[in-house]
Amino acid sequence: MPAERVLEWVAGCVGGGAVVVSVRPLHGEQGPWRVTVGVGGRRQDVVLRAVTPRIDAAMIATGAAALAVAEEYGVPAPRLLGVDLDVPASVETAVGSTTWPTNPDLERVRAALDRVHVPLEARPELPLRVRPIAVDDFAQDRRLGMMPTTPLLRLADDVVRGIEPPRGPTVFLHGDVWPGNVAWTSPTECVLIDWKTAGVGDPGVDFGELRKQMAITYGLRATGGSAYWDAVAALNTPTVLDWAGATERRDAFLRDALERL
Repeated sequence: MPAERVLEWVAGCVGGGAVVVSVRPLHGEQGPWRVTVGVGGRRQDVVLRAVTPRIDAAMIATGAAALAVAEEYGVPAPRLLGVDLDVPASVETAVGSTTWPTNPDLERVRAALDRVHVPLEARPELPLRVRPIAVDDFAQDRRLGMMPTTPLLRLADDVVRGIEPPRGPTVFLHGDVWPGNVAWTSPTECVLIDWKTAGVGDPGVDFGELRKQMAITYGLRATGGSAYWDAVAALNTPTVLDWAGATERRDAFLRDALERL
């Protein structure tokens, strides 16, 4: 549970004499937290992000910087209500539901990503990203013997490392496009949340991760897009994924990318 002084700060960010009514963790017993405040005779939900065993101070800073850029460019994202990097913590508006429709409208997700990908240069809190979820590097972990590997993953890593990455103007990236980070505000409209691994880079970083997630979650075959970024996304996963069929779907996605490289 966040400290009382942090919750008072959250209420102050909302303003209007807001008072905290309830607090609910959104990741097991850890943050981020959905905080309900009472203000002006009504209730409003906001999301508090602070340091946890999974989230460090740099991620809080990145997430806050990303939301500031999102608001500047009209990107579909929560709006930042406050940030205090001395705590460190941030508070943002709560949006939509992360329960995906049975048949998700992928064109809507792609359209949301197109709006994210505005031209942007790297800055301290939004560095260059050369893979999705850049805080992880599972391919390197396998090379260093910190994680077991397989012939397919070893081959794919060798192939990808032998290719010059696509180069072009950098754009704003979300960095972690998976179903849990796409909040649906209606059956056909979505907003991207959880920007702690945002940055700048090639739009393929986001699109490759989206295609990989669709392949693993829904068994969808990748169509179009960059085989290079698909392979990069597939390689940045643990060797064995944690639910039935997921590893096999990842491997099929990776084989398809290798055939197209």
